[in-house]
Amino acid sequence: MSDKEYSFKPGQTYPSGAKQKKEGVNFSIFSRHATQVELLLFKTSQSKNPFQIIHLDERSHKTFFSWHVFVMDLPAGTWYTWRLDGPNEPKEAGLHFDKEKQLIDPWARIVSDINWDRQAACSSGDNQATAMRCMVSNEDNYDWENDKPLRITSEKSIIYEMHVGGYTNHPSSKVKNPGTFSGVVEKIPYLKKLGITHVELLPVMAFDEQDIPQGTADLGLKNYWGYSTHSFFSPHPGFCVTPEQGTHIEEFRDMVKALHNAGIGIILDVVYNHTSEAGSNGPIINFRGIGENIFYHHEKDDKSILHDYTGCGNTVNANHPLVSSFIVSSLEYWVREMHVDGFRFDLASALARGEGGVVLEDPPVLWAIELSEQLAQTKLIAEAWDAAGLYQVGSFPGHRWAEWNGKYRDVIREVLRGDNGKIQELATRISGSSDLYQHQAGLPINSINFITCHDGFTLNDLFSYNEKHNGANGEDSRDGCNNNLSYNCGEEGETNDPKITKHRRKQVKNAFAILLLSEGVPMLLAGDEILNSQQGNNNGYCQDNELTWINWEMAQKNSDILRFVQQMIALRKRHGSIMRRRFLTGKMVEERGIKDINWHGAKLDKPLWNDPETRLLALTLAGTTVNEADIHVVINMSDQKTTVELPVIKDKTWCLAVDTSEQSPADIISPHNQKSINKKTYQVNKKTVVAFENR
Repeated sequence: MSDKEYSFKPGQTYPSGAKQKKEGVNFSIFSRHATQVELLLFKTSQSKNPFQIIHLDERSHKTFFSWHVFVMDLPAGTWYTWRLDGPNEPKEAGLHFDKEKQLIDPWARIVSDINWDRQAACSSGDNQATAMRCMVSNEDNYDWENDKPLRITSEKSIIYEMHVGGYTNHPSSKVKNPGTFSGVVEKIPYLKKLGITHVELLPVMAFDEQDIPQGTADLGLKNYWGYSTHSFFSPHPGFCVTPEQGTHIEEFRDMVKALHNAGIGIILDVVYNHTSEAGSNGPIINFRGIGENIFYHHEKDDKSILHDYTGCGNTVNANHPLVSSFIVSSLEYWVREMHVDGFRFDLASALARGEGGVVLEDPPVLWAIELSEQLAQTKLIAEAWDAAGLYQVGSFPGHRWAEWNGKYRDVIREVLRGDNGKIQELATRISGSSDLYQHQAGLPINSINFITCHDGFTLNDLFSYNEKHNGANGEDSRDGCNNNLSYNCGEEGETNDPKITKHRRKQVKNAFAILLLSEGVPMLLAGDEILNSQQGNNNGYCQDNELTWINWEMAQKNSDILRFVQQMIALRKRHGSIMRRRFLTGKMVEERGIKDINWHGAKLDKPLWNDPETRLLALTLAGTTVNEADIHVVINMSDQKTTVELPVIKDKTWCLAVDTSEQSPADIISPHNQKSINKKTYQVNKKTVVAFENR
């Protein structure tokens, strides 16, 4: 790029952001109260000074509330920022204009944080040397090779939650580019062999790695999880191999295309409930310098005080018309231009709040997302609560939204721990949580079933620790959930006791068996299948190190657990009776000669619903087609071996498929190796899940 200055003309209001055209680049940014606007152009993301500053004249470069300019012959690859001046009236008007402060474009497709200094951005005045930069992209120049978003139906989906960086950062991953989108591509053969249908990526929109408490930062830690978004159209530069070259879009698309070629969909964990600009003392990055009074919830009488329903200092005013449009446009962009298959919305209930934080019955932004034609085939998953106590599992606004089912998680943990009085709720949860969804015309696929996720203990740690151990985070273990519903099986942390180790491994298998035998959509946490541990840390948000990275040596060390999970996924896939789109009815399936579901205790047709001491539940599911086997499951979480009766089905014999008390490979048996059980009963060991298929 030469040092020449480019000529310019007024340009157009739409589209927002920087859009390259044949004759040059159109820039447009929304700001209702700005009085002066400047566009700064840079050669590179690290250039200390702009090679050109374009002053926008209000009479020719402003239309209603948008400022715009068309720069003639400007090439893609040019870096830029904005400077806006206007009223600085935080308390009276919620405005923080600073004519010397560089801002990034909220609509930017490519953002660099190589010069970023969060502390400098918290102060007034010139931050030219420490500001983020945006790049003009040529996003239309990519060969998708006929790739399109996948259309895997929800009932057949198996979701795998993972962190892009942590998945391959460990030296044992042996990938060429650790911690990147490219690294994920190299692990696709593993994902395919595992059998999952979708990866759900922790935030990959550009976020602020410096957004952590000062005490945590003093330990050399950073924001690792990424729940601190600032740019909702840009892939995170930290996950790119060559971000300084602005290859964000290409690298992300390469990953999507490779996953799709392997038949694996991609779901993004998105954070529209808050941004990285934090509270009143936070940095000015983009929204605060453009119009904080529009983008965030604030006190009516003192607009410098931001409402915080997220625990992160601010809450996005998602139901303001402009902000709602911004959110929907962002989602549509990731589907239309980046081919993603779905979204999981962090603290989604915060998006249900209107002015003053009032919970809206029909939040416009949520309905706009649900009714968007471009998002019609896209999976929508809500974390149906926020940090201010709003809990909407089973009542989240809308109809086709799936929900992280926190009630499923909790009862399964309680059952695995050995709590009494949980059999009725266990039955409800593993049969699709009809109590939560059926009354409002919902379906089992509205329930995302999970036992562990990024937030909390890993599955290994769930059975290894009674208490969280978060000292490494620098917050004196005040952070992280205290109610983990965990059980260490007799000793806190790592142990050399073979009995405890054996029991823990069986409990892991029990958890996977129950999860993958449940109606609804299962979600697994990456690394659980190889017993990944975080040493009892249940809040690894700041630990971008070996504490949270996947150690791939564990795949060999714990190959028996990995095999069990692979085979359990395969078992689920061959049983349409587990992957139902509609709720079970308990009615007779005439062609099968049995009901679609029968509940049992140790004796057939006699579940002990009203016995508070029982910890055993059995069920029989009828196959959904002529060639599909029926399945019989027994969950025995008691401390006693129990002899259970097996149902008699005309012209069918039962074969043992799963017994978690057995050692590999006898713990799960593929159909061609199964043998008929010519008995009417089976002895189920304590703390064991068994499953039978018939033929």
